[in-house]
Order: sequence, then C-alpha cells, then structure tokens
Amino acid sequence: MTPETEWSAAALQALAAQAATPPCDSCRTLPSGGWEAMPSSLDRARLEPVGTLYPAAATDLAGATLDEYHPNGTRYWSADAPIALGWFPYNRCSVWRCRVCATVFVRYAETGGYFEEERIRRVDPALVVATPGKT
Repeated sequence: MTPETEWSAAALQALAAQAATPPCDSCRTLPSGGWEAMPSSLDRARLEPVGTLYPAAATDLAGATLDEYHPNGTRYWSADAPIALGWFPYNRCSVWRCRVCATVFVRYAETGGYFEEERIRRVDPALVVATPGKT
C-alpha cells in the first residue's frame, strides 16, 4: 500500500472496516460523518497517505466530472451521503489513515474564488458504493 495505490470501492470498505472503535482522541474531533473543512483540532501528523481514488497517472483532474451522486436525496454535506468513487468530489480525493486508530479519511482541496480549503471526510464502510462514475 503506497500513496500511489488507487483504491476500489471494495478495498476502501475493507480498509475502513479495520479502524478502531471508538477512534482516537484526535480523530474524534471530527463531529460529523460528512464533509468538513480540515479542523485545526485534528493532528495531521497522525495521518499517513495510503492512496487515491483516481488513477495515479492522472496529472490533471480538471476534466473529472463535477456531478455528484445522491440517489436518495442526500446532499454534499450530508453525513449519510454515499461515498461514490467515480463522482465528485471523490474522483479528486486522496485516502489517508490515522497511524494511531486506523480511521480512514478521504481528503481533497476545494478551490473557488480566491481561496483553497482542505476538506476531509471519515470513511464509513457502509456508505461506500461501487457505482459507475462519470469521470
């Protein structure tokens, strides 16, 4: 497992299922299961990159779809929104794991206007879906 590993839905589910319950104190600072701005309370030094949800050879993600996958009426910020690998924003995410409790996260940089905001979401294995994407 390297930072260049491209994760499938099944592999991501299996990795996330290995996390400790409850998570360590640092990972517990993420109050929601949905997307969040990277909180200052999260100890980034505990996180290690373990792969991506896009092909390692992809150098330009600008052509990846911005369409989201919400078949049950969820929204981007919803804690129960599916983690659909071929859809935005997952088609731009890297996969990270806590070195202490093995909690798995997906992360990407949201850009718009004059700023960039790093976003993070804890991976709930039950929400990972293997649906064809629009990448």
